Amino acid sequence: MISALLQALPQIDLSVGGEAEDFSLAIQALILITVLSFGPAFITMMTSFTRIIVVFFFLRMGMGTQQSPPNQVLIGLALFLTIFIMMPTFNAINDQAIQPYINEEMTQVEALTEAAIPLKEFMIRQTREQDLLFFMDMLEMDPAESIAEIPLFVVVPSYIISELRIAFQIGFMIYLPFMVIDLVIASILLSMGIIFLPPVLVSLPFKILVFVLTDGWYLLVQSMVRSFN
Repeated sequence: MISALLQALPQIDLSVGGEAEDFSLAIQALILITVLSFGPAFITMMTSFTRIIVVFFFLRMGMGTQQSPPNQVLIGLALFLTIFIMMPTFNAINDQAIQPYINEEMTQVEALTEAAIPLKEFMIRQTREQDLLFFMDMLEMDPAESIAEIPLFVVVPSYIISELRIAFQIGFMIYLPFMVIDLVIASILLSMGIIFLPPVLVSLPFKILVFVLTDGWYLLVQSMVRSFN
């Protein structure tokens, strides 16, 4: 099965002077492993995954539920939401780069260039102009006339900084009502003279109740999806 997979890989042509030389199966396997090793970085840094997972962890911290929901559940939900949000971009990459390359309508370099354009369009739509200009100024780049002229190593860090900023803003808005509940419970316990009972322990069921009654998961996921539109 592995041999069949390696044989199905596209032959990369690094020929000089027009003489073609195919890579061996071992080299193709090395290329495949190298590409797969960048999978986690691609998912977490070049998609909507970063904003979603940071907001989810802020939610869990605000509720004070420790390890509930567990990391596997939050990461899984964030991953499937990422697929849902990124599907138009993935479809554009498939139509503009993957299918033409499979049909031998463009070379590997052209396919990679075309595949990067929809991804950069998505990231730039979510990126603050200030962050993008910062990295462009650091490289002393001239103003770009199109998205294709902006390299990925400029777009990606700009996008990550913008995503973290937005995620922390959303996290603050989520954390604030839970903190108010903690303060109210702490004030009530203090007025009753109960100083040895942790306020967080008493406020936890109230925070869960408020979150459930307001249909918190629906509102949160809805807001997260719409924030990328």
